[in-house]
Formats: sequence, structure tokens, C-alpha cells
Amino acid sequence: MTRVGIIGAGHIGSTLARGLVARGYEVAISNSRGPETLGDLVAELGSSAQAATATDAAAFGDWVIVTVPLKAIDQLPAEQLAGKTVVDTNNYYWERDGRIAALDEKQTTTSQLLQERLPESTVVKGFNHIMASQILTDGRPAGTDGRRALATASDSDEAVAFITALYDEFGYDTVNIGPLQDSWRVERDQPAYVIHQTADELRANLARAER
Repeated sequence: MTRVGIIGAGHIGSTLARGLVARGYEVAISNSRGPETLGDLVAELGSSAQAATATDAAAFGDWVIVTVPLKAIDQLPAEQLAGKTVVDTNNYYWERDGRIAALDEKQTTTSQLLQERLPESTVVKGFNHIMASQILTDGRPAGTDGRRALATASDSDEAVAFITALYDEFGYDTVNIGPLQDSWRVERDQPAYVIHQTADELRANLARAER
């Protein structure tokens, strides 16, 4: 059984934990307040889930989801994440994260910042432009007319193939933006952000993105 570490137990982290457990994965989930605060969530998830520290969740997972505020990425356990695929759900909210000059000046992207923080990991963008409340409700079987599409970006073809398979499990088509440097095209304030769109519509919205 595949084991997944989830660092961050907010709306996205807890929703993905529910979806993964329902699909047969084992999950270790952490937050910034400590495992003892996750008792209710773990009880809901059942025997395939456990509460953990961020370090233990990172070590537990065959692959790991990082879904913490951008300002918290310097606290991630890089050693335990080394050699693993890391799914990055983040977006830049300066109101929450504080101003980050390199992002304000369009010199980098949130996913590139995470990749720099985790040089021994393989970062892939995922689940960042869908509302958490829709992740488990909007998915449809492959081939369904109007099936919603989600975007990804990575510097690794293998990581793109990985997230494509994961999106399909959750009921979504995939559009590959390209390398991490282009992941801004599907972040906050861009045409493709948090709207229901098919793969063709998503590609059109990515092309309309302006930096």
C-alpha cells in the first residue's frame, strides 16, 4: 500500500487526506500545532491514517504533499524529503505570507522557491487552482464530457506523469504547463485560477495569462 506524507492539515491537506484514504492510500498528516491536535481528523479518517510531526510525515511518505503557507517552507524537513516527489499546492498570498520581493518582481515562482528549499527532492505543482471544497466533488470518470482539468508544472517529466495519474484517480484531466518557472500561469489573479474548466479551456486560459 502506498504511503503518503501530508505536511499541512488545513482545508487542502485534510481534504486530500480524505480522498487518498478513500482510494486506498495510507496517510501520515501533520500540522504546525502538533499531532495531538489532529485527533478528530485522524479518527474520522480511520485506521489508514495517523497524526505525525512534519519530520515524521516526511519520512513516512513514499511521496509527500506540502500544503503550508509559503512563509513556512524554510521549516520543512529537507533531509527527510530528499529523494522524494513533493506535491506543491501553494500560492502566494502576500497578505498572509508577507511581501517576498523575488515574487513581487516576477523573478521566480512559488514552486521554484520550494524546489530551492528542497534541492534533493522533485517538486511538482498540484491542486493549487481548485477550491478545497471542490476537490472531492468535481471529479468525473475519464472521457466524461466537460471533465474538469487541473494544471501541473515540474522540471521532471516523471513527476508530471506521476501527478497526471494522481489527478486521474481524483477524476481530473491534466494540462502540463511546463517547467516550474512557468507555474505562475495558474496561480492567483490569473485567468485559470479556481474556475471550472476543461482541458481546452484551461490551455486557452494559460495562454491568456499575464505577468
